[in-house]
Amino acid sequence: MAQMKYFYELTISSSPHVHSPVTTQTIMRDVLIALAPALVGSVVFFGFRALLVTLVSVAACLFWEWGYCKVMKLNVKVADLSAVVTGVLLAFVCPVTIPYWTIVLGAFFAIIVVKMLFGGLGKNIVNPALAGRAFMFSWPVLMSTWVKVGFENAAGLGSTADVVTAATPLAALHQFQLPETSVMASFWGNVGGCLGETSAALLLVGFVYLLLRKVITARIPVAFIGTVAVLTFLFPMGQPRIEWMLYQLFSGGLMLGAIFMATDYVTSPLTRLGQIVYGIGCGALTVLIRYFGGYPEGVSYAILCMNCCVVLLDRIGRPVKFGAPKKEAAK
Repeated sequence: MAQMKYFYELTISSSPHVHSPVTTQTIMRDVLIALAPALVGSVVFFGFRALLVTLVSVAACLFWEWGYCKVMKLNVKVADLSAVVTGVLLAFVCPVTIPYWTIVLGAFFAIIVVKMLFGGLGKNIVNPALAGRAFMFSWPVLMSTWVKVGFENAAGLGSTADVVTAATPLAALHQFQLPETSVMASFWGNVGGCLGETSAALLLVGFVYLLLRKVITARIPVAFIGTVAVLTFLFPMGQPRIEWMLYQLFSGGLMLGAIFMATDYVTSPLTRLGQIVYGIGCGALTVLIRYFGGYPEGVSYAILCMNCCVVLLDRIGRPVKFGAPKKEAAK
């Protein structure tokens, strides 16, 4: 009788061996759902060109990642939606008047240079969307042309001409003056600014959704926003101080950065204490740049600076090895 041979496929992987329905795709899908209210708000505030800018940014990010994988003969993983999230966030930190070629170049820098050349998703050291925005400031005029809010004032689908420009609240705050718009206008988003950053209310809706879905925790956003609130209240550059603080919280990209950028899994600390220190650092640098920098907004550069410190912050608050000697547990 012939001897029967049995072959079993043995999969070896590191612990923990726990099955979870959570994947990169489901996490990115939840982030996109959380960003949807702000996207709708951008169309209401700035017109349909806001939607087209976002679609161009997403398409460019998908194309660059797909093209890189094809050229390097790697598995194409655009279905994980990470490039889509990068595209949406990149569009959200740009004005509605941004030329399409500029955002395509920004997408190239974000996906190819910052993400793929470092090894792909999970290996980049800074947030791709924010790095793309920093690169796009090679054209500062294009990145600093703000449109007066109002559907009738927004640019058409294919053009940036015949728009009514206006200063943003941050421009007034940078001159140590209170904006002409009300605090509530800044909260709801009826002010000039980048596509996805103007409405703190809609961004907070997305924040609540991410918390309920347990995609993020509140540690980094609360530490970030709380630090800005405390510093601007204690050291106001305008009076009354409570209004100065509220304008600082609701203007610019603070909410967008604290909720959707600083909480990026790859570029934020893993330990609880490290996350709190990271959030405080982001908030302190934001206030420092807003007060003393040459550019009114400091959120993007504050997060990028703190991204570079994550390796050190991950050493803060590391759990002690159970049962190990003190010297070994500290390693």
